[in-house]
Amino acid sequence: MIGRLRGIVAEIGEDECLIDVGGVGYVVRCGARTLSRLPPVGEETVLHTENPWSEQIGPQLYGFLARDERRAFVLLRAIQGVGPKAAMAVLDVASPAELAGAIARDDKALIGRANGVGPKLAQRIVTELKDKPISDGPAIFAPNTAAPRAAAPSATGEAVSALMGLGVAEPMARRVIEQASLRLGEEADVSALIKAGLQELGR
Repeated sequence: MIGRLRGIVAEIGEDECLIDVGGVGYVVRCGARTLSRLPPVGEETVLHTENPWSEQIGPQLYGFLARDERRAFVLLRAIQGVGPKAAMAVLDVASPAELAGAIARDDKALIGRANGVGPKLAQRIVTELKDKPISDGPAIFAPNTAAPRAAAPSATGEAVSALMGLGVAEPMARRVIEQASLRLGEEADVSALIKAGLQELGR
């Protein structure tokens, strides 16, 4: 089993990346949250990995930037009805600390935001992960999501939506816009973010 990879980011795709370790390229499947936080292509990174076996497609390598993200993935996968795709989707909407907080307060709505996770499965996740060591840090108790309040869209959110309207997949759109936001600063407006995102896509 491969538990960790240290290497150079060779490629970043919509739902996976290629890590060059001593000349060997490892295809690692990652969630949008992880992909958006990877260093740029050409720089070194460390990924904590898990490689579950699938009868249909054989072994696959899943990567995480933190050990508790990998642990949360393993705990989620142990729940009936939670496959790798659903586990990754849960970790895209909630960090391990946020997931621990949601479980502590029985916040099924937060977990139910994940793609492919319905109300029954969200309830099962809350029930089965009670008292499990999900996060290395303290649980984050986000506001109750059962009745979310409307919020003004952020510049980054509008820019992501604009790129998606042009046919860019959501994970890729979020990654390039978040990179543009880091480069341009928090005061960047929507048009500047979209322009920078398109330039990033064209590289």
